[in-house]
Amino acid sequence: MKLSTRSAGSPFSLDEAATGLLAARIGSALRIAASGGRGVASVCVSVPAELDLSAAILGCRRPGDRFFCIEQPGREGYAVCGLGAAVAIEATGPDRFTDTAAACRALAARTVADDPSLDPDRPSGAGPVFAGGFAFAADGGGSPEWSSFAPAQLVLPEVSFARRGEQARMTVNVAVDGDDSVDRILERVEARLGELSPASMPLLDPDPIARSRVAGAAPPSHYEEAVRRAVERIRAGELSKVVLAREVRVHSGAPADPAPVLDALRAAFADCYCYCVGTPEAAFVGASPELLVRRDGSRAQTVALAGTTRRSADPAVDLHLGEQLLQSNKNRLEQAIVARSIERTLEPVSLWVAVGEEPVLAQVQNVQHLATPIRAQLAAPVSTVELAGRLHPTPAVGGEPAAVATPLIPALEGLDRGWYAGAVGWTDLTEDGEFCVALRCALLRGPVAHLYAGCGIVADSVPAEELAETEVKLEALLPLLT
Repeated sequence: MKLSTRSAGSPFSLDEAATGLLAARIGSALRIAASGGRGVASVCVSVPAELDLSAAILGCRRPGDRFFCIEQPGREGYAVCGLGAAVAIEATGPDRFTDTAAACRALAARTVADDPSLDPDRPSGAGPVFAGGFAFAADGGGSPEWSSFAPAQLVLPEVSFARRGEQARMTVNVAVDGDDSVDRILERVEARLGELSPASMPLLDPDPIARSRVAGAAPPSHYEEAVRRAVERIRAGELSKVVLAREVRVHSGAPADPAPVLDALRAAFADCYCYCVGTPEAAFVGASPELLVRRDGSRAQTVALAGTTRRSADPAVDLHLGEQLLQSNKNRLEQAIVARSIERTLEPVSLWVAVGEEPVLAQVQNVQHLATPIRAQLAAPVSTVELAGRLHPTPAVGGEPAAVATPLIPALEGLDRGWYAGAVGWTDLTEDGEFCVALRCALLRGPVAHLYAGCGIVADSVPAEELAETEVKLEALLPLLT
């Protein structure tokens, strides 16, 4: 059976050769499945790089679909997007990263896909990828608003896209059981691809009929008190740093559409990881400046990011603010704690770890941070997901030492972080991949948006100043949702 094309020149149709290849691989996957379990068949084809891949995903999703988009426009238009769930992998508990990595590895061994070496120009993230994320806490996301986001949740999409520069690819994945047939599976593929079409992002409504109402999940004084209590514990020598977050809720007259929010974020924060992870009930959207880990073969990269100040439209003032941040003892201490912790974490699995000698400024639209790039040469294969599990939570979002800070955070914050300050990203069949720290984010569920922002608390922290810093960080999303 051949797939019929929807229209001449359709960018999301499989040609005769790709259809035949997929059919043959489905036959192989069915034979794998006949021995027990599932098999996966995949095919990867070129698509025009000028297409808005996230708009195609978000504009063609079905009501029951899971979906995933992550973009970094300033990095040659980097994007990885997925639609539907051929396979969903979930885990919970302290071993959720290793359990998820093992499940991905087992499925990869039962997947019939392209040989990446035959397409050397393809961007990272092309071919079958497992995309999704991890909650901050081992059992995080227990509150009702987070109910469709498991503590660990990676999905092999039915259709995914990857782009960087002038190269873009579409990948079709099908999971098969032993009693399925090639013809029925190809019919399902045809139906899915038939729904895809080039699209543009919808615009934010500049004048909604119903005005939004903004309210803190707790009064601002609660956050200041939490900071004060944390400073007392730090000065008593119990720990050196802890990150405390607060939640602000936006109540609107209608459910928020994640598409225009993601579009506005990628326009404003081109150098950040602009992401949207969706379930049938909700969408988690944000623009994170922080890479958790990127693995390419035996090379791993990350960044220590901590210490924040605002930006200014006046170049002279902006330069002065940046210099103040670089010279701030409080912020440099906070940043050094993060860098040292990451270095110690990577050393046991690396031949060498290279840490930048001095922090540099990482500037985005509304804030600037201290950042130290960190590279490592791995001594043995450690998957991207397992590296993420080793690094998470860095002191940039947790604290130091972690054993003291981690249980202290929910006690002081009084909120369920869910996926806030967790990890969002993807990994492929070779276990390469990329995850960012889920910051500057909001959970959109029905007419309520839950926004999160946090600050690193050290001995010199001042409660009112930390509260003001959360307000600056909330400015990434709050104007888009009100």
